Amino acid sequence: MVKLTRIYTRGGDSGETSLGGGRRVPKHDPRVAAYGTVDEANAAIGCARLHTMGEADAMLERVQNDLFDLGADLATPEGGKDGALRIAEAQVERLEKEIDALNEDLKPLDSFVLPGGGAAAAYLHLARTVTRRAERLITRLAEGEAVNPLAIRYVNRLSDHLFVLARHLNNGGADDVLWKPGANR
Repeated sequence: MVKLTRIYTRGGDSGETSLGGGRRVPKHDPRVAAYGTVDEANAAIGCARLHTMGEADAMLERVQNDLFDLGADLATPEGGKDGALRIAEAQVERLEKEIDALNEDLKPLDSFVLPGGGAAAAYLHLARTVTRRAERLITRLAEGEAVNPLAIRYVNRLSDHLFVLARHLNNGGADDVLWKPGANR
């Protein structure tokens, strides 16, 4: 369990931070950028949750907890700490099941969806784009360092989950705002 008694430690005042396992790295290290962007996606989901209730809110609460797991996974390099928290197959599978269930009742798309519709959907689209940025940073990190492959799969599924949930919350897609190619030429 995490116990925080002091919020500031002065440990980062020199522009470095500690990874799981204790290794010090610059705050602009690719690993820090990756888990920092995961944290940013989590904050955007928190904004979306101000406009959700019921099962959609419960899904997003589970996702927010998963994103802390993902951050812990990314913050602890392989070999950095025994028993490190890692994203598990069950977390990816849960997202896939939720995507399939949500997508069943959506009307098919004949255009790209513009971020918007209702407030919850708009925030979920914001969270989706931040999640995609996190995915790009994680896959770049994986080119040079070991990264849990399930972390990559999770973040890839999450962006799909957020897209489908946004459409679900936009009245099953009926309130989606669709792109009209070349409409303003």
